[in-house]
Amino acid sequence: MNTFESYLMEPYALDFNQMRSLHSDLLSEIGNDTDAIELYKELVDAATKYAAIRAGWMRLSKEEKADTDSLRTSHHNSVIIHFNMLARYLQMKGKKAAWRDQLGNDEDNRYCRKAIGDFGCYIVFVNSICAR
Repeated sequence: MNTFESYLMEPYALDFNQMRSLHSDLLSEIGNDTDAIELYKELVDAATKYAAIRAGWMRLSKEEKADTDSLRTSHHNSVIIHFNMLARYLQMKGKKAAWRDQLGNDEDNRYCRKAIGDFGCYIVFVNSICAR
């Protein structure tokens, strides 16, 4: 059985306060910008697909993981691309998008890639519990 505490022991794990702060900063920069809102919606869609696969990952057999791994990687890449697109758009609008810098460079550090995926799952978590 997994716990949030065991997750926190992993390299580059983000605690709830860090994710809440990153999310707050991201949403603050988006504001009422309709194009940024659309990019965020696309990010949420990509993250939701990724989170669905990731949520069931631990229950899969080795064979099922092998069959699903390329799809999981594809969805993970999509999440990273959507975070990058949103950050670039906000920077073009004069925003700092420091939240993206705080997530790190996924090309230089594989653990940053994991943290970006974690943050995508956090956004899905927030949207899921707010949909009550």
